Amino acid sequence: MSELKRTVLYETHRQLGARMAPFGGWEMPLWYASTREEHRAVRSAAGLFDVAHMGIFEISGDQAAAFLDRVSTNDVSRLAVGRAQYSFMLNDVGDVIDDIMIYRLEPERYMVVVNAANTEKDWAWLQAQRERLSPALTLRDLKHPSSGDAQRVDLALQGPQALNLLTRLLDASTPLADLPYTGVMRASLAGHDVFIARTGYTGERIAYELFVHPDHAAALWQLLLATGADLGVRPCGLAARDSLRTEAGLPLYGHELGGPLNLAPYHIGFDNFVKLDKPSPFIGREAYAEKAARNTLGMVRFRVNERGVRPPKLGDPVLDRRGRVVGTVTSCAADGEGVLIGMAVVERAFTSEGTTLYVVPLPEPMPEPLKPFAPIGNRALMPEPITVLPRFPMRPKPQASPQHAAAPSHRASPL
Repeated sequence: MSELKRTVLYETHRQLGARMAPFGGWEMPLWYASTREEHRAVRSAAGLFDVAHMGIFEISGDQAAAFLDRVSTNDVSRLAVGRAQYSFMLNDVGDVIDDIMIYRLEPERYMVVVNAANTEKDWAWLQAQRERLSPALTLRDLKHPSSGDAQRVDLALQGPQALNLLTRLLDASTPLADLPYTGVMRASLAGHDVFIARTGYTGERIAYELFVHPDHAAALWQLLLATGADLGVRPCGLAARDSLRTEAGLPLYGHELGGPLNLAPYHIGFDNFVKLDKPSPFIGREAYAEKAARNTLGMVRFRVNERGVRPPKLGDPVLDRRGRVVGTVTSCAADGEGVLIGMAVVERAFTSEGTTLYVVPLPEPMPEPLKPFAPIGNRALMPEPITVLPRFPMRPKPQASPQHAAAPSHRASPL
């Protein structure tokens, strides 16, 4: 544990009684009360997440858009100022290096958020591509002290009451209610210079990420919790973040992307974020297109039909009704009602909604191979029935409005 990195909110989490655990080289809060309670809070009110472990880079200069178009799969040339897009970085053979979010802050200034565990790898790769393609570009690590006042870390406020809470802390002239999904703006939030982006990793449409200077992160965290207490806002850990994103059908690098199965966007139904025909071809385009054309697998979201069973995990086999292995589990977690919801990559013939499949939740560590005559009383591995769900859950259109918020006790501005 002594070798793990810690975010600027580490002591704050300890004071709140968080259960800490290693994740991607960081010591992070797993939960504060319980995963189920925090999951429910996000769906019914709002949850505040420490995502300050994520990597944050800035790419600026007159060639910034052209450079990002070469190193990412989405069409950066169509990204307007004040908007964000989800994308992927691929290597020369078309495999995923990482999935990323690109925010266009100014005409020639972009912010790129990458996965915490991939930060060093992504930084080195981007530096190498900059030297090869656009040496005049400025590439900065916004978490490094050398960035000075431009330093940023990420806090995520997710859930239907998130807009109401932020409105309490903003000047009345700040048009946060008009910010579209994937929009990004700069403002003063209770006196803190922040970028507010309407993005997140929970499946909520009323969802914001707050990019604040690390010196102000703890104060903003505490202010958000105090101001949103009557709205039901609560701190949430990585376990709820995982259950929420799994319920929403969102990929996690190392599980639904890359990882032991070497999964790509065409496996998981995210190939709409890969623009094969954009004017500037991205690195790995030809190899990616060839692999996508040969692909025979698809991603499904599923529900485990029975309660009280061992949760399936990455690598557990998925079977058809005759016991033939047709796929592999990638993720699984309990939702707010305790129902196990997961994702798996399976043969395309088994991806239709309502299909019944079976999963074998393998124990850890695996027992020795079963003998032909096992002693009576031993437990055998039993396949558990699962039902294929829609690839993404249908959620009602949010109705939250700042007009319904209580009068703000603090006034201020927002990324």
